[in-house]
Amino acid sequence: MFKSFHLNNIVYYIGGIAAVVFVLSYFQPALYRIGGLLLLLLLVAILIDMLLVYSKKNGIMAERIAGDRFSIGDENKVVLTLHNNYGFPVRTSLIDELPFQFQERKWMRKAKLERDKPHQLEYHLRPTTRGEYAFGNINLFVHAPLQLVKRHYIIPAEHVVKVYPSYIQMRRYQLLAVSNRLQEAGVKRIRKIGHSMEFEQIKEYVRGDDYRTINWKATARKDGLMVNNYTDERSQQIYCLINKGRVMKMPFHGMTLLDYAINAALVLSNVALVKQDKAGLITFEKNIDSFLLADKKPTQMNQVLENLYRQKTDFLEPDFEKLFSIIRNRVTNRSLMVLFTNFESLESLQREMTALKKIARYHLLLVVFFENTELKSLLDSKTKTLEEIYIKTIAEKFAYEKRQMVKELHKNGIPSILTTPENLTVNTINKYLELKTRMSI
Repeated sequence: MFKSFHLNNIVYYIGGIAAVVFVLSYFQPALYRIGGLLLLLLLVAILIDMLLVYSKKNGIMAERIAGDRFSIGDENKVVLTLHNNYGFPVRTSLIDELPFQFQERKWMRKAKLERDKPHQLEYHLRPTTRGEYAFGNINLFVHAPLQLVKRHYIIPAEHVVKVYPSYIQMRRYQLLAVSNRLQEAGVKRIRKIGHSMEFEQIKEYVRGDDYRTINWKATARKDGLMVNNYTDERSQQIYCLINKGRVMKMPFHGMTLLDYAINAALVLSNVALVKQDKAGLITFEKNIDSFLLADKKPTQMNQVLENLYRQKTDFLEPDFEKLFSIIRNRVTNRSLMVLFTNFESLESLQREMTALKKIARYHLLLVVFFENTELKSLLDSKTKTLEEIYIKTIAEKFAYEKRQMVKELHKNGIPSILTTPENLTVNTINKYLELKTRMSI
């Protein structure tokens, strides 16, 4: 009882007033009785509040409802369910012990709980790193009716949540891909050049079908127009190659480029599986850390998700030659290799160009690297001093080099994407669908 008993600030204010009255009673003796009466009334009110707030052993019940896993970079909902067992409404101050990764030191919510009615309090958390997040207990301070006393409830609610790559984003794109509405997320419609080589079925002609697909033999047999129906070529191999080296440590909006790449690789793998292609994964740094052979079995997506969740790195220099050696020995069929990496200078690209050209000789290599959004905001700002002019000139040089990298890759027959981290997923899916439609794989 003594550990959970607390006095509100108003008690100290009233006590301070009584002390002032006692001091003044040295000059006006009549004030002494007023001060004594004020303290007596305060003590009686505190006793009444104590009796009310300690009238029940478990006056307040609370429960935290959160999933077993969170999605990195997304808003994840947490719900606190409170129930008032007192015979009167109470005001509460609530402190939920959040995982230390959020660094929330002043988190508090207030709520008024009606008698015998459940109350739900909802809030959202946005994790920016993968791993395990440990919630602590729920701390409730129940204020008595006279607001003089509050009782501290500590409700055990320890819970560990695993933060995975953005499966919320993955599910959203999956639903859009299944319903053929990817353009709602910014994915462009791409005009097909010719027909895919994979025949699907013969069906009756309906208005709008391409008359060039009419199957005249089937039409003669059926005595009605029949057309060939084609579908996108399936069972093509799509590999996401993720560089976990030093250049992927740069942070944007609290998340590293590596985590943006992991999120995009998860969504791309899922869209590829929806399109009946085979999805695979390779992560590398100084050494090859994980290799998941491309497949489209039902458990493939779970394996991709678990592999991406477990990725850890020391952000060392990557070895592209070793990457080529592994691909050459273990990936026998021509595949689309989507390389998520970053280059900050033209020289850094040229150092790795030999290995990239070797990979592109056997596979369709798509290099995805990042535009520095800080440079973009710097270029858009107005300059007033000589120092700012120098800084802006250097920023323009770096931005120009990024565009030169795109040209250098194109000159060597390697398609590329230069994108901001927030647009990475959409731009990557757009390029994948474009290459698939153009039958480049």
